[in-house]
This record gives sequence, C-alpha cells and structure tokens, in this order.
Amino acid sequence: MDRFLIIRLSSLGDIIHTLPAFSALRRSFPEAKIRWAVEEKGKEILDLVPGIDEVVVVEKNKWLRSAQRVKGRDQTALDFQGLVKSALLAYLSRSRRRIGFSKANLKEPLASVFYTERLSPVPEEEGHVISKNNKLLEILGIKENRFEFPLRIPDEIIQSVRSKLSAIGRQDNRKIVVYNIGAAWETKRWFPEKWIELMAKVGLSDAFPVLLWGNEDEKGLAETIAKRTGVRVAPFLSIKEVIALLRLASLVVSGDTFALQAACALDVPVVALFGPTNPRRNGPFRERDKVIFQERDCSPCYKHECSNPDCLQDISAEEVAAAVRELWGRHA
Repeated sequence: MDRFLIIRLSSLGDIIHTLPAFSALRRSFPEAKIRWAVEEKGKEILDLVPGIDEVVVVEKNKWLRSAQRVKGRDQTALDFQGLVKSALLAYLSRSRRRIGFSKANLKEPLASVFYTERLSPVPEEEGHVISKNNKLLEILGIKENRFEFPLRIPDEIIQSVRSKLSAIGRQDNRKIVVYNIGAAWETKRWFPEKWIELMAKVGLSDAFPVLLWGNEDEKGLAETIAKRTGVRVAPFLSIKEVIALLRLASLVVSGDTFALQAACALDVPVVALFGPTNPRRNGPFRERDKVIFQERDCSPCYKHECSNPDCLQDISAEEVAAAVRELWGRHA
C-alpha cells in the first residue's frame, strides 16, 4: 500500500490552499493511506475533509513527541510548508522519500537539506500558490491544474450558525453579506473609518450584513464599526462555524486572510482587499470575483509593519462599494 504524509502545519489560509493538492493526490492514489500533520487550529479545517486517513496534531515546541506519531519508513512525506520546522518533521518521520520545494521557493532555504527530492524552481510572483502546491505533485507523476476543495460541512454546524444569526436579527429570507474586518497582520487590515464609510455607501437594502471577527481586538473593532453603522456583529464562531457562515453567505468582503481563502474555496463571490501581499499569488482565482489593489513601487512588500500603508489607505470606500454592488447584482 502507498503511504503519504502531507505536512502543512499552518496557517489556516495556507491549509485551504493545500487542499487541491491533497484532492489530486487522493484521486491518483485512491487506495493509499494519507496522513496530514497539522497544528491544533488547522485540525478544525481538516475535520471537514473526507479522504484523510489520519490527522496528526503537531504540538508546538514538541517536535520529537510529534515525530513519533508520523514515523513511517515506507511512506512519502510531502512538505508544503517549506520551513525548517516542517522539513525537520519530514526528516524525523523517517520517511523514505521526503519531497519539498527548491531553495529558491523556500522561505527558509535551510529546509532544503532535509529533503531527498526537490521540485525545480517555479515563478512565485505571477502564479497562484495553489498551482505551486499542485506542482509539487509532479515529482510523483501527478499533473493537476484543477482547484478542487473537498470540504463537507455537517448539517448540524450549518443549523447552529443559522440559529446564531437568527438570534442577532437575521430573517431567513435575507441574504447574507459577510464583512471580514480582521487579519493576522496589521498591514492587511483595512481601516475602521473605511469600513464605516463603505457601510454608508453600499446600499444593499435586501441584505443582512454581518461583521466577522477572529480575536478580542478585532471584536472591539467590529463593535466600534457596529455602533456607527448599525451592522450586526457576528457572535463568537469556531473555525468550523466560520466556514459554515461563509457557505451560507451570498457575498464576502475581506482582506487577505483565512475568511477570504475559505470563501474562494466554497465558491462564494468575493471582493478582496489587498495591501502588502500579492493578489496574483494569494487572491481569488475566479474571473467573477473582484480584487481591489492599489499597487505601489514597493508592492508586494509582505511587511507586517509599515509606517506609510498607502496601498491600503488609497483603497476608497466608493470603489469597494461599486464592486460589491456589481457582484451583488450579478450573483447574489
């Protein structure tokens, strides 16, 4: 029996972007045993993915203990993360084949020393990261261009989210617009005054808008926007419930973060706001979707901090509102 170990530990959006490669691997090896090594938060996503034989939770700073659970001399390890810690995990797994990207495509080039096979360099700036992940499978003889996301959301989670939305005032006949106001990096977050201006301009009278947040700081930001606009703040949602909310949505407006990647995976129309990152690499991949990106000489910088974030500041509420109205009219 063929045995594979997928290593993609984090982040949530990157795990979403690795699902098409898993799907292609499963189609090519329907009888194989496929395990996936992931950190705790990512397990919530993988619990919704049929076809994974085992999800191995890797504890931070406990690599030796985690390596004991992923050992297998007769298996092939595929490192989609490209960091020293993920490559080291592949090595400690004692996998016979350890496959990773070339040094040119690694955030931490030292990771390359732990691989037995490396993909030839691929262009980073023009192609989507999903295509890059799929390309890693070519070492196994798999050529795949499809972006397939095998996510199945149980009915009970969908119903839980419906109930929580009803509790904050949603009527069943009103279509949902999700405004995701947060992101892991400060430089990816559009500004509160911009969101407030957008709510005033967008004018979707038949919609139920909801502000999505991910941590306490973002919750406070959402509550500030809600006080000025009357838009409801989403209750606390687990990662699975966030995915269910996005499945229920008719439109999502978001920066470059997990909610955007998940909405794209679920084929929900999106308006994507990009600042320091590259939308060609991380953004929507359907022609229907809208990307708002004010490219600068320094773009993409991928900085977590910036004293002059013009790329986000120059995104106007009017252009976002126009994109929202256009998508709503066509697809909602």
